[in-house]
Amino acid sequence: MNIILADGWVVTMNPGRDVLEQASVLVTGDRIAGIGSRAALVAAEPMAEIVDCRGRIVIPGMVNTHTHLFQTLLKGLGDDRVLKDWFTCMTGPAAAELTEEDVAAAALHGCVESIRSGVTSLVDFMYAHPRPGLTQPVIDAFRQTGIRGRVCRGFLTTGAEFGIPVPLIETPEQALGDARAVIRANNKLGGRVQVGLAPSMIWALDAETLRATRRLADEEGAFITTHVAETAFEIEQSQSRFHCTDTELLSEIGFLGPDVLAVHCVQCAGNDIDLLRRHDTRVSHNPCSNMYLASGVPPIPAMLDAGVTVGLGSDGPASSNNHSLFQAMKFASLIQKGHHRNPEIITAEKALEMATIDGARAIGLDHDIGSIEIGKKADIAVIDTDGFAIGPVHHPVSALVYSALGHEVSTVLIDGRIVMRDGRMTTVDEGAVRARSRAAADALAARAGVAHLGRRPWRSVGISRA
Repeated sequence: MNIILADGWVVTMNPGRDVLEQASVLVTGDRIAGIGSRAALVAAEPMAEIVDCRGRIVIPGMVNTHTHLFQTLLKGLGDDRVLKDWFTCMTGPAAAELTEEDVAAAALHGCVESIRSGVTSLVDFMYAHPRPGLTQPVIDAFRQTGIRGRVCRGFLTTGAEFGIPVPLIETPEQALGDARAVIRANNKLGGRVQVGLAPSMIWALDAETLRATRRLADEEGAFITTHVAETAFEIEQSQSRFHCTDTELLSEIGFLGPDVLAVHCVQCAGNDIDLLRRHDTRVSHNPCSNMYLASGVPPIPAMLDAGVTVGLGSDGPASSNNHSLFQAMKFASLIQKGHHRNPEIITAEKALEMATIDGARAIGLDHDIGSIEIGKKADIAVIDTDGFAIGPVHHPVSALVYSALGHEVSTVLIDGRIVMRDGRMTTVDEGAVRARSRAAADALAARAGVAHLGRRPWRSVGISRA
């Protein structure tokens, strides 16, 4: 079926960054086939379904370059902790108890939540494998909901001395052997869902495992993502073990490249940024999580000035507490403005680029997604502007980045298929998804012994006064 998204405010994100008023988009099959007036497109395709977009903003579907879908079940249990304590006291113990049902329920909920907030492509970093078979439920959730993306088979191969639960630690042979099998079983040329590799972080890996990961990626043509320089602790561990930063180590062993997505990079310094640029390694910026865990403010303006590609991520909902890229866009812009005391350092336009075309470039799919251009995949989100928060609208990009709350998304297409229409999912039963995730969340928290964190006493900050 052909579809015409008619008479909207079309923010194309094309090379000219054209913003078109009262424009229409023709979708034929899974591709964008025309952009122009409603009359011209209807004349060309008189049998096309008309989706009225008057008073709405039409944008490329957003690209969430980093999350951990299993953490959907852990929202609100790890508040007010730095990353290491957050992981060892809550996330790690919960991850060690994960079952296939937990992962399936969490992934379905997270994919629906993402689509409902205008995300059409997702990178899941699934590093928790206390038992076999926990990658496939994530892949299945992508397929059921219709979302596009990369399901990255993650792993931790050491780190018990730092509090990583023993059930989460795999041998390199076990982790990479399973990763190879899952890649070969699922990856098909041009497939909407692809499996990649996700070695977790420097304090839970060794150099040889990273080299072996690079070899496997080269052999299978697989995408790689890894946490880099997220906290001062990571840099301290890398300096202690390897006498260099983690970015410098990854460069030295031949790990970095344009098929690598480095997540966070909060503690990256000048030489690290230069290495990222020289290897054309892309970066996933997760501002909400970085603030939530008090990890720091990453040098995003310096990366952009150097020519590094930076996309946006929500991070897992246990450390950002939702999958909203609307929040990520706003935080990405405002944090840098305040930190540098420069209101122009990250504009609304740049934040939207990071959420769309730059995010697509960060995961190696900018040839197909990230902008509304003829020939590209029809991954599109339609945003209603009737709400009190987003309207009245003077400037559509400003409205999206600074005013919208995220629930304004009304219709979403992925591969030319309407996966959400007028605020309701068409691919899955939302009520059943919510009930399933609620039951799984309660059961997991009880098994892991972290349910009490949801019933913690009231905590206020004491302010001493001179």
